[in-house]
Amino acid sequence: MHNANDVLFILLGAIMVLAMHAGFAFLEVGTVRKKNQVNALVKIIMDFAISTIAYFFIGYSIAYGVDFFKAAPTLIDGNGYALVKFFFLLTFAAAIPAIVSGGIAERAKFNPQLIATFMLAGFIYPLFEGISWNNLFGFQAWLAANFGASFHDFAGSIVVHAVGGWIALAAVLHLGPRHGRYGKKGEIYAHPPSNIPFLALGAWILTVGWFGFNVMSAQQIEGISGLVAVNSLMAMVGGTLVACLVGRNDPGFVHNGPLAGLVAICAGSDIMHPLGALITGGIAGGLFVYAFTLTQNKWKIDDVLGVWPLHGLCGVWGGIAAGIFGQVALGGLGGVSLSSQLIGTALGISIAFIGGYVVYGTLKKVMGLRLSQEQEYDGADLSIHKISATPAND
Repeated sequence: MHNANDVLFILLGAIMVLAMHAGFAFLEVGTVRKKNQVNALVKIIMDFAISTIAYFFIGYSIAYGVDFFKAAPTLIDGNGYALVKFFFLLTFAAAIPAIVSGGIAERAKFNPQLIATFMLAGFIYPLFEGISWNNLFGFQAWLAANFGASFHDFAGSIVVHAVGGWIALAAVLHLGPRHGRYGKKGEIYAHPPSNIPFLALGAWILTVGWFGFNVMSAQQIEGISGLVAVNSLMAMVGGTLVACLVGRNDPGFVHNGPLAGLVAICAGSDIMHPLGALITGGIAGGLFVYAFTLTQNKWKIDDVLGVWPLHGLCGVWGGIAAGIFGQVALGGLGGVSLSSQLIGTALGISIAFIGGYVVYGTLKKVMGLRLSQEQEYDGADLSIHKISATPAND
């Protein structure tokens, strides 16, 4: 039976992860061009609102079989623990469209994105969440029986970050690059960040909130572990240092470095040795810089914030790293199988990319995803700017 301490513990976690959405917002605001800053702010808060409705009415039930409408008399059991657990897990679900938002920034229509958000938070994300964290379809039991351990993802390197990153890749491929980003002969025209202080603020907000994201994933106070906190710290530092070195002091890379490390450590933060966490974060920091440069300059995938390299690829690395550095031989606590990590990671990628490709592909055919060239040059979705610029009546 949960008590008031558990309720307060997980509630504080929910609040910290909720605050991370301000980090998503300012990271995007600082990266996009100035004319699109208002659009970025509106998208993030609206995505959260839509995610809440989708996850409350549909997604949470898919993942955990909970029906709030049938359980009304018992909602206050354990000081309302079931409700704050929903709140906490909702903030994870809402991170999916927040991640996608950074990839499709500056050329996506507002209303189709809100519809996509409902589908992602209501159906796509909860499916893999339930498989990973609630043994939906018996997948975890099958892995344990055949490979000695179930798929381990303590705080969502794969469930949240890789899923969000691979959905974003599908959306970006459907949208295509921003007008003027690449020339007809292969020229690359940079769109530098509009506000480095805002970008840095967003990164710092995310970094601080991440300790709630990871530590409070224990979901009850008896499960709290200082190992999770210190591993998160070490991965953050490793990601920062390597991103700074490989990125040659570029401020955009430096401030995404800690995020890369934190993405990667989510899965194994409860079972790794801090040195393993430092290595995991360092590799993630270098991976982000390399993959961001490769996708933007060679493959010409216009992922504005680099969310596929950051969340998609560093999340995949985190899932695999848990199977490596979680081993007792490498200082970990054990109870993890590299084979299970690879299979679980592959399943998460498949559900995310296929689901995202279908959702955004359908919206593209039915109502279109791209702004017109005039709207894009004018500053994202004009309807948002008209609302924002309307003066109050005297």
